[in-house]
Amino acid sequence: MATATAEKNVEAKPRQGGGKNDARRLRKTGMIPAVVYGAGQSSQPVTVDPKQMNRILHSESGHNSIFDLSLDGQSAKVMIVDWQYEPIKGALLHVDLKRIAMDKVLQVSVPIVLKGEAPGVKVQGGILEQILREVEIECLPADIPGRIDGDVSQLMFGQVIRVSDLPHNDKIKFVTDEGQPVAHVVAVKEVVEAAPAEAAAEGAATPAEPEVIKKGKQEAEGEAAEGGEKAEKAEKAEKSEKKK
Repeated sequence: MATATAEKNVEAKPRQGGGKNDARRLRKTGMIPAVVYGAGQSSQPVTVDPKQMNRILHSESGHNSIFDLSLDGQSAKVMIVDWQYEPIKGALLHVDLKRIAMDKVLQVSVPIVLKGEAPGVKVQGGILEQILREVEIECLPADIPGRIDGDVSQLMFGQVIRVSDLPHNDKIKFVTDEGQPVAHVVAVKEVVEAAPAEAAAEGAATPAEPEVIKKGKQEAEGEAAEGGEKAEKAEKAEKSEKKK
């Protein structure tokens, strides 16, 4: 169970204005808008370096990282609780920072990482399926793990690892239902047989040909039949005329 460690000090500066144009001008300078709130204090708009924020978000402990934020000559422990990326270029646009009281319990989501090789896969030929990828916990800020490792080295076919089986100590409390499945080994046959069933479902779900198309076809067929009758009548009339 890896523990989240505090990142290096991040410097923030107060900012004025909160409109979109102000934000665009700020981003052109290489900084991004942010807001700091929490710990019984009023929220404050600030500017931060997006490179520092990205390093924190992509660190092992990710957004659960606790770091020092320097602002107006004072320092406070903070976490990134929300962030926004530009959908096309992927540039970081904005972050929300929350002041953290180190003596108060927090509720956070922590990723689950499966470790080891399941004998249900290696020996029995099954497939390891991870059902739950994050678990909600409560703990003091200093005890937030960067991840929780789930050991599957003893997992046989038909067995299930549940939240209660994940390694933990008395410093953290699971908020997620401890009976919820985290991972299990399923038969390959179940996966293979799912394909025809899905195909049948897709066939059943295929919408019927629109009525307007059917009508068009029927009209075309009717016109063709009518044209044939007219040609036959013309041929008979022509033979009758010749006999005369």
